[in-house]
Amino acid sequence: MKRKDFIKKGIGFLSAAPVTLACVKNTVNAGENLEANGSTNGSSSENCEVTNSETAGPFPIKNPSNFVYQDITLDRQGVPLEVQLSIKDASNGCEALEGARVDIWHCDSDGNYSQYGGHSNANFLRGRQITDSNGMVVFKTIFPGWYPGRAVHIHVQVFNNSGNSELITQIAFPAEVCDAVFQNATDFYSNGLADTSNERDGIFRDGFENEMASITGSVNEGFVLTHNIEV
Repeated sequence: MKRKDFIKKGIGFLSAAPVTLACVKNTVNAGENLEANGSTNGSSSENCEVTNSETAGPFPIKNPSNFVYQDITLDRQGVPLEVQLSIKDASNGCEALEGARVDIWHCDSDGNYSQYGGHSNANFLRGRQITDSNGMVVFKTIFPGWYPGRAVHIHVQVFNNSGNSELITQIAFPAEVCDAVFQNATDFYSNGLADTSNERDGIFRDGFENEMASITGSVNEGFVLTHNIEV
């Protein structure tokens, strides 16, 4: 099996014990397991505040009700990413929020969004799910690429069960994981390392601590992203 096909089909996440990285290492290889811890916001009622609000950006979902599905990859290729989001009610001690509608969207490995520009007739990497009794939604996608002036990110919008928007936010990615992907999976990610760090990103200038995802996995096997969002 070609390496490109192996990465594309590698959904068997986390087959080996993870290794925590303290910093970016040039020696990280495609098979090395990574673990990067993100925000702990929402882990208890004592540690609970509303997640930062951010812009929906220039490429929001045009018809979100048409995209109720879990696997949002469609025809896009890249390192597999499973996105596990826990939506919590900050006004109720960060209890799980059941029945919330959650939309996510992000760019492909080359930094392109569907529904706009040269991809106006495509709908890749966009989807909606309804939270279960644990406030959880799960999406299958690929690791996002990047475009000039922005750090790697995923857009998220949360609606209540009446259809009203509760929060628009973005998910930030640990730099060491992004660097490992962009250095090793060059069959898909041809733009090199991202040109903008989280610290220099204008959207995250109000702080991104509550927006930082936890990620485990490897370039070869794919990654799992977990993140709490408080509304």
